[in-house]
Amino acid sequence: MKTRIVYFIAACALAISGTFAQSRYINNVKFENQTGVKEGGQVSVYMDILLDALKINTNDMLILTPVITSNESSESMELPPVFVTGKRRGKVLERNIVLGNAPDFDPAPQATVTRKNKSAQVVNYSAAVPFENWMSSASLTVKESVKGCVDCRENLGDVLVANRILPMEYVPTYKLTYIVPDVEPVKARADKYTATLNFRVDKHNLETSYMNNAAILAEADRIVSELVSSNDLSVSDFDIVGYASPEASVVYNKALSERRANAFADYLSNKHNVPRNRMKVSGYGEDWIKTREVIAASNIADKAEILHIIDNVANLDARDPELKKLSGGVTWQTLLRDYFSQVRRTEYTVSYVARAFNVEEAKQIIRTNPKLLSLNEMYLVAQTYPDDSKEFKEVFDIATRLYPNEPIAILNSAAADIEGGNNQAAIDRLNKIETHPRVWNNLGVAYARMGEYEKAKGYFEKAAVLDDADAQHNLQELEKTMAN
Repeated sequence: MKTRIVYFIAACALAISGTFAQSRYINNVKFENQTGVKEGGQVSVYMDILLDALKINTNDMLILTPVITSNESSESMELPPVFVTGKRRGKVLERNIVLGNAPDFDPAPQATVTRKNKSAQVVNYSAAVPFENWMSSASLTVKESVKGCVDCRENLGDVLVANRILPMEYVPTYKLTYIVPDVEPVKARADKYTATLNFRVDKHNLETSYMNNAAILAEADRIVSELVSSNDLSVSDFDIVGYASPEASVVYNKALSERRANAFADYLSNKHNVPRNRMKVSGYGEDWIKTREVIAASNIADKAEILHIIDNVANLDARDPELKKLSGGVTWQTLLRDYFSQVRRTEYTVSYVARAFNVEEAKQIIRTNPKLLSLNEMYLVAQTYPDDSKEFKEVFDIATRLYPNEPIAILNSAAADIEGGNNQAAIDRLNKIETHPRVWNNLGVAYARMGEYEKAKGYFEKAAVLDDADAQHNLQELEKTMAN
């Protein structure tokens, strides 16, 4: 009978012990006042751990381990734990500490407290860890483990304390400045071309079959034909200028170059039915600027001496005799044969007026012949695409290429760069016209997006003083960002 009673008591003890060990202590723990703060390169976590409802077995030790877990990936980081001991377990720990036998916990606890069952008790928790980018969107959980009992288990589970340890960063909405270009009432354009026609020595009559004149004239025919037959423009006039190489006198070469230019004008007038009175013809004569460029880019013998003569002999007619002296006349013959032909040419500029295009027409023209469009028409094309699209940026890049010195083209193209995240490229563009007040807002946006807040603030303030509404809005957004 006594043996049966002993077994009964032992079974009850095991049952009671198992109940304590297997129950989740953490369900009776509250976590309040959780805050997370990013300071420099660290994240600090604060919270109050309330133990008021917790009743812990005298031999047990509850381990509460806060864990930061990414909401977007598998990354996580454990923080220093808190140890909550039962009464007897606490005394054992205290005695070991006094005797110098303190357990070597890894990691060391942030706090160790002995639970006073049936009493109010709070642990003020704080811990700091190095900041990692994934922590910007991370939750805080507390993991539970129990030690000190026969059937204790590690990692009994966890509870969610906060969906985010850090408040969501303020995302500013910066406004970029775009300027709508004025409508161009008359879209006057002019295209310049070169025809390196060949003439016999001292002659000005144009022979279509002489040397490679047929190919040169065929190219000129193609160009002029496209212009005069186009429905998108109306040709107004031609400016034709003849250039001669240096041999012979200046007066003679000027007259010769003009006669040759007139021969080309006659050809175009007859071939394309262009009234001759719409052609302005002149002879430039000897083109020493072009001659110097050709020699400077060459590997001709006596190159330095040739350039010295060009640069230092002021009388143009006196240059030829000096050049003929080089290398006993060999250099002069080389110039005649290989280099002067590159200087003799006819340049013709065709002036015309392009018609106005609607947006749908302009979307096609910008791909084929964008110089026919005004900045205003290009701007309207850009507005048909999303701000962050490749096509949107391409339109403004084309505008800048065609109007490289136009502030409006530069400003709008830089704004498109910022839309696409190319902030430094935008800054490089805007620095060309940095004194223009309308660019200051966009410079501010570019610097703000690069995290250079003080520079951004300076530009926003400069523009805001001039009642720039975009800059005033952006200054407020920047101040919210800096305060966050």
